[in-house]
Amino acid sequence: MGVTTPVPTAATPAPRPTPGPARPDTGRSPDVPGPLRSALYDCSVMHHRLGPREHRFIHHIFMLALDLDEIDEVARRVRGFSRNRRHVYEFRDRDHLTRPETTSASLKDHLLDWIADQGHPLPDAPSDLRVTLVTLPRVFGYVFNPVSFYFINDIATGRPLAAVAEVRNTFGEMKPYLLDTPQDDGSFRRLTPKHFYVSPFSRLDLNFDFKLHPPGETLEMHVDEYDGGRPVLLSALTGRRRPLTTATLWAATLRCPLVTLKVILLIHWHALLLWLKRIPWHPKAADPGLQRDVLHPHASLSGKKP
Repeated sequence: MGVTTPVPTAATPAPRPTPGPARPDTGRSPDVPGPLRSALYDCSVMHHRLGPREHRFIHHIFMLALDLDEIDEVARRVRGFSRNRRHVYEFRDRDHLTRPETTSASLKDHLLDWIADQGHPLPDAPSDLRVTLVTLPRVFGYVFNPVSFYFINDIATGRPLAAVAEVRNTFGEMKPYLLDTPQDDGSFRRLTPKHFYVSPFSRLDLNFDFKLHPPGETLEMHVDEYDGGRPVLLSALTGRRRPLTTATLWAATLRCPLVTLKVILLIHWHALLLWLKRIPWHPKAADPGLQRDVLHPHASLSGKKP
């Protein structure tokens, strides 16, 4: 006699399917996005001029550490922040290392093209690289970034590959400096001729000593100036990480409103103090031959190939 499979009726419910393996509990709904990789840092800026007369200050600001592949997502999630359009806080690609002779569409591509042009192409495809930019955003359309920092990592391994310091001056010029050899602890260091007009109180023939640590729970950057083997100016940017959210951005705004305006006003305030201390003044046009590899060169460098 064959075996008859019972037909489900109202009195005999259909057998339930065997459940599959349980999904791990991530603690959030699948529809809720995870935290941003980008972050906000509450920062202190320290400058200590050692000679010919001492001058020292510490001021507090905040900066953003933006994953260049995530900026559009930051703009969607963080109210008051936008990319390439007017808002309270704006990120504009053109404020950074974009070159008119390069046809690349994104800031990330511009940066990687520039690194390759320095003779140090990175081994991975752009999609395999994470680029984090530590910078100030525009505030009500205004920005001045004395220095921004890029950190390039391999996404799969997290291995640091390179860093770039993007230095600007109040003449609208920019000079990027490549640090392409990570130290054993993942930080970057490079001693290199400055050859850029940063300040009228700083000679062009000095050397920059960059010591840059990739952003983590803390931020630590040092950009010192040396005259031969003697330090003449010490500067440090240090900070503590906070998640980048609408709440943390507006809390930082309350602590430090109009941060970019604060930066440019403090630059001119300390320039006045240095002038009153009779620190030697170096005109920008005095030695164009020591202003090399400058992007967006000022008219004072007219006739010199950028």
